[in-house]
Amino acid sequence: MGMYCNQCQESVHGSGCIVRGVCGKDDMTAKLQDVLVYATEGLALAAEQQQGSVSRNVGQLISESLFVTVTNTNFDEDAIVAQIRKTLALRDELKATLAVQPDHDVACWTGSSKDEFLAKAETSGLESLSENEDLQSLKSLVLFGIKGLAAYTDHAAVLGYHDDEIYAFYVKGLAALTKELTADELTALVLETGGVAVKAMALLDKANTETYGQPEITTVKTGVGKNPGILISGHDLRDLEDLLKQTEGTGVDVYTHCEMLPAHYYPAFKKYSHFVGNYGGSWWSQDREFETFNGPILMTTNCIVPVRESYRNRMFTTGMAGYPGLKHIAARPEGGQKDFSALVELAKSCPAPKELENGTITGGFAHNQVIALADKVVAAVKSGAIKRFVVMAGCDGRHKSRQYYTDVAAALPDNTVILTAGCAKYRYNKLELGDIGGIPRVLDAGQCNDSYSLAVIALKLKEVFELDDINDLPISFDIAWYEQKAVTVLLALLFLGVKGIRLGPTLPEFLTPNVAAVLVEKFGIKPIGTVAADVEAMMAGA
Repeated sequence: MGMYCNQCQESVHGSGCIVRGVCGKDDMTAKLQDVLVYATEGLALAAEQQQGSVSRNVGQLISESLFVTVTNTNFDEDAIVAQIRKTLALRDELKATLAVQPDHDVACWTGSSKDEFLAKAETSGLESLSENEDLQSLKSLVLFGIKGLAAYTDHAAVLGYHDDEIYAFYVKGLAALTKELTADELTALVLETGGVAVKAMALLDKANTETYGQPEITTVKTGVGKNPGILISGHDLRDLEDLLKQTEGTGVDVYTHCEMLPAHYYPAFKKYSHFVGNYGGSWWSQDREFETFNGPILMTTNCIVPVRESYRNRMFTTGMAGYPGLKHIAARPEGGQKDFSALVELAKSCPAPKELENGTITGGFAHNQVIALADKVVAAVKSGAIKRFVVMAGCDGRHKSRQYYTDVAAALPDNTVILTAGCAKYRYNKLELGDIGGIPRVLDAGQCNDSYSLAVIALKLKEVFELDDINDLPISFDIAWYEQKAVTVLLALLFLGVKGIRLGPTLPEFLTPNVAAVLVEKFGIKPIGTVAADVEAMMAGA
C-alpha cells in the first residue's frame, strides 16, 4: 500500500502524492499521520457520548494531535506514534465511563505497536468513509479546515487562552466525519467550520495582543550584526519570549525567520536590544538560508523542509514540530519556561550570520493600528487617492506559478493598497511600491492567523462607509493557499460573507468538480487567471 495525500497545494501533478510527499514526508510518516487522524476521530466519538460539555483536556489533545498532521509540521515517526498512543489512552479513559460503547470501528480499534498502527492505516482516514466522491470532497474540506483551526487554537492555549465552544465543535465535526451524511448536512458543516474558524482566529488575536500588546507600525532590519545569533522560525510567540529572556546578556542575538517576522511588531518584544532583525524570506528557501545563518535554528511549528546535513546539528524543534535526528526541546513546566540553554551554548561557539541582504521591511498594520488610521484611510478613499484595496494574504510556496503574486503586486496601479498577512507577503514585501499620502502600499497585518485582522479591517470600513454588504467595499481578494491553515482562513472569509475570491495558484484538488461548482455558484470563488486580466478585473470590481 502506498501513501496518498492531497492536503496541500503542491502535491504531485495536482492529483495527490502517492510515493513520497512533496513536503518531504515518506509513506510511513504519511500513514502514521492518517492513523493519528483516525485515532482522533475515535476520541471525538467517545467524547460525543459524554454527559455535559467537552472537557478541556479533550479539546487541547485534539488540537495537538491534528496540529501534528498539518503539512510540514512533524516528520518524526516516534513522536507521531507517541501522540497516537496518548490519543488512544484518553479515548479509552472516556470509553470506560460509558454505559453503551460506540460501535464504530474508528472508536473501538486498539493498537500499541508501530506495525499495528501501520496495518490500521490500510483502512484508516476518510478514504474508507464514503464511496461518493462529492461527499468525500466535502468531508475533506471540513477535516482540513478543522486541522487549520486546531493549529490556531493550540497557539492560543499555549498562552493560556481557551474557548470551550471550539473544543465542542472539534468533537461534533470529527465525529460527523465518521458518519454517512447528506451533501446538505456536510455543506452546512463546512460553513459551521468557517464560523468556528473566525472564533479561533479571534481567540488567538486576543491571546497575542493581551499578552504582548497591540502590533505597531515597525521597521525591521534585514541585515546582520557581528554577534553570533539564534534564528527562530515557525509561529509560536511564547517560544520567542522564552528565548529572548534566556539570551539576554549572553552576547547572542536573536533573529526571526519567515512567519516569525511579525513578532517585531509587538511592543513587549521591543525592549530586547538583542532582538535585532529578520533573516531571509519564505519558508521554502530555508534550506539555503539556514546554511548561511551559521548559528542554531529553532523550529517552533510547521514549515519544516527536509533538513540538510550542513545544518542538521544546529537545528532544534519544539512544540508539535518534529524531525528525525533533531534534538527536540521539551514542553515547558507549568508556570515555567522551556529550556533553550543548549541553543544558547551552541550559539556562543558559532560565527555570526552571513549577510544575505541589508535593508528594511515595514509592517505592523493589524486591525487596531489600521483602525487608528481610519480617518486618513477614509479621506484617501473619498479623495480618490486610494481607489482599491487588494487582499493578497495566505501562503507562499515553491512553484514558479507563484510569481503571479509578485507580478500582480507590481502591476497594480499606484492608487491601490495591498492588505496582506501570512508568508505570501514575501512575494512582494520587498518591492519598492511606495506609499499613498504616507500610507504604505503594502500593509502587513502579520502571520497567517492575522488574516482575521484583514476581516476586521474590512468590516470596520463597511461600517465607516455605511454599507450594507461587505462586498460593496472597494476590496478585491486574491488569495494564495498552500496548506490547511489557509483552508481555514478561506472558510472563515466565506462564513463572513465575502464573495468573488480569487484562489490560486490552483484550486484545491480535493474539491471535486461538483463541489467546486457549488462554491463558484454560492460564493463566486474563481481560479486566478493572467496577471493583466486579473488586475483589470479587480480594478473594475469584478
